[in-house]
Amino acid sequence: MHPDHPARQLIGRSRVHAEWRPLLLQALEAVDPDYLQELIDDPDWLPGPEQVFAAFRRDRRNCRYLLFGESPYPRPESANGIAFQDASVSGLWSENGLSKAVNRATSLRNLIKTALLAEGHLQADAEGRITQQAIARLDKSRLVGSLDAFFAALEARGVLAFNALPVLHAGRGKTREARRWHGFLERLLQGLRQEGITLVLWGRIAEDILALPGARHFRVLQSEHPYNVSFIHNPVMRRLFADWRLLGSPPQGTGG
Repeated sequence: MHPDHPARQLIGRSRVHAEWRPLLLQALEAVDPDYLQELIDDPDWLPGPEQVFAAFRRDRRNCRYLLFGESPYPRPESANGIAFQDASVSGLWSENGLSKAVNRATSLRNLIKTALLAEGHLQADAEGRITQQAIARLDKSRLVGSLDAFFAALEARGVLAFNALPVLHAGRGKTREARRWHGFLERLLQGLRQEGITLVLWGRIAEDILALPGARHFRVLQSEHPYNVSFIHNPVMRRLFADWRLLGSPPQGTGG
């Protein structure tokens, strides 16, 4: 690959971990180079060239899960290249329960509620709800207090959170643009087939990964998008979140 190839420029600008760089460059060879050049020349898309591969700043050696969301947040202050990490959110809690920022972010709100239930911090009420009042009464002194700490715990558990459609152009159809990345995803999966990684697929666009030949080599955990309140009670996700225990203190070190 030529040093000026747009794939090299995107990888360099996103500052990915050295352990991921060779595989990502190989995978990007399956994407139309004119399309990649367009991303560099006209960066009016989210999360932008500096962050599009930010999820790959973590090490590869300790990666145990590839978590695929659908697409970046549609707000510049929120999209940061890591699926479901709303960069505009800092604290998780308030005197009233979840912080106002978390409570407004539907997917994130449901992820925190899933963790609260799965880890046994709370039980749902008779109607299956986890209310602000119940969260407000909870002693949160031993729980992580920020979104950064929550995602640090995800990383410590070996999770890499990336969107199946990593770029968001205003006015473009997501499904059609996601197809431009299928070759990239296929090569990525083929390159990881021997590493014992579990795929976690959240939402419709992520579900399309199942049609890729490379996906058959992986254990797959699949669910609806966390935007749906049913996600909170999905038994597969409840077991996964119980294993992850994201609201406690993350273990020491993740390598890299």
